[in-house]
Amino acid sequence: MTFPLILAAEGFGLNLNLFETNVLNLAVVIFGLYKFLPNFLGGMLERRRETILSDLTDAENRLLEASHSLQTAQKELASAEKKAAQIRNDCKSRAEAIRLESEKRTVEEMARIKQGAASDLNAEAARVSTQLRREAARLAIDKALTALPGKLDQATQAKFLSQSIKNMGKA
Repeated sequence: MTFPLILAAEGFGLNLNLFETNVLNLAVVIFGLYKFLPNFLGGMLERRRETILSDLTDAENRLLEASHSLQTAQKELASAEKKAAQIRNDCKSRAEAIRLESEKRTVEEMARIKQGAASDLNAEAARVSTQLRREAARLAIDKALTALPGKLDQATQAKFLSQSIKNMGKA
């Protein structure tokens, strides 16, 4: 039986024949979905929910571990920064001590070199002075020896010779 919704040659109509319209097939499918789908979908959804909860729990645990690791790393960083600052200060003070020691050694070395130069200058002056005295004495002796034979006669030479011999005997 068909009830025409609109009387037209080509149009829509309502077909109430159960075998032609597949209403029974649809009812069986809907009943099967109603009966079996909640268990099937419910189990899938429950497993999915448990997986999501497990993932969230793991994520929270990893977050806690990461936070703990971050705090530990921050403490270690602070400790390392303190140690680096201490090392930097120690290096600065050591560099200053080395610089002062170097300056002190430089001043001492300069004083030693100056003293050595003065000593060398005094020694050279004494050597030159001695050499000049010797040269002057040699020149005086040479001049006296060249002038002496012309000034001394025989009697004076004998007197000078005997006086020199007496002086030798006293010594």
